[in-house]
Formats: sequence, C-alpha cells, structure tokens
Amino acid sequence: MQRTRPHDRAPRPVFWAGLTALTCGAVLCVIGWYGISGERFAERQLPYLASCTVPGAALIIAGAVLVARGDARTWPPRAEEPYDPAGDEDPADLPAPPSAEGPPLRVPGGTLLHRPDCPLVTGKPGARPAGDASGLLPCPVCEPPGATPSAPAVEA
Repeated sequence: MQRTRPHDRAPRPVFWAGLTALTCGAVLCVIGWYGISGERFAERQLPYLASCTVPGAALIIAGAVLVARGDARTWPPRAEEPYDPAGDEDPADLPAPPSAEGPPLRVPGGTLLHRPDCPLVTGKPGARPAGDASGLLPCPVCEPPGATPSAPAVEA
C-alpha cells in the first residue's frame, strides 16, 4: 500500500471552514469600515463596531487558526494510515501500568486513602502503604475497596 505525502492530499473540511470564516470576517470588517467612515459622531460609529468590525476580526482570527490546523493536522487518520498510539515503540518496552492489587496507599500529610493505581499517587515518591487507615477518607477518584468514609481525626 502506497502512502501519500501531505501535499498530495485533498484539503480537509477544517481548511475550507477556515477559508470561509476568513472571507466572512474580511467582508464584515469592510462593511464596518464603510459604515464608520460615513458617520461623524462616535455615538453613531459604535453600532458598526459592535455589529461588524469586532465580529469580523474574531472571524478572521478563528479562520486563521482553522486554516493552520486544517493544513498541518491529519486527524482522524485516513484508511491508508492506520492509527498506532504507541508509534514505532515495541510493546515490551512500554512501562507496565500500575496495578490495583496491593495495599492501600497514602501520601505523607494527606488525608485520603488511595488504591495503588490511583492517578493521584501514581509516580509519587512519597506514597507508601497506609498501614493504620483510621482517620483517612476514601479517595473520591479511585474509591478504594474496603474504605469506609469517616471523619479524619482532629488534633487539638
């Protein structure tokens, strides 16, 4: 199967939407400029600013972003380019995900009890087994099994 180069591809719908937004923004700015130029007093110029010039400038900025995004990005992947989240890496070289098996963990000075695979403690060097879990609340993210919600001990 032959892979196509980026410049051989047809323009994406995002690119066309960006060009449309750029064109509409430029037209609105011209209309706003023409309306403002015919008015002598600032009070009569404000409606043209509010209804044409400011939205036109916003459309120009949005259109420029869409054109840049539609030109450089190829998402979603096309049929000839299957998506591979790991890239060229060997699956054996990837780190193993944290396991949910094991004792509950806590962070020094923390008041929550976490599962070992909780994203709030994964990779934290200070995370250690909780041991006595009295006074610790269950983590609302990982909801460790066997943890009962209780009020933390208040020191006087």
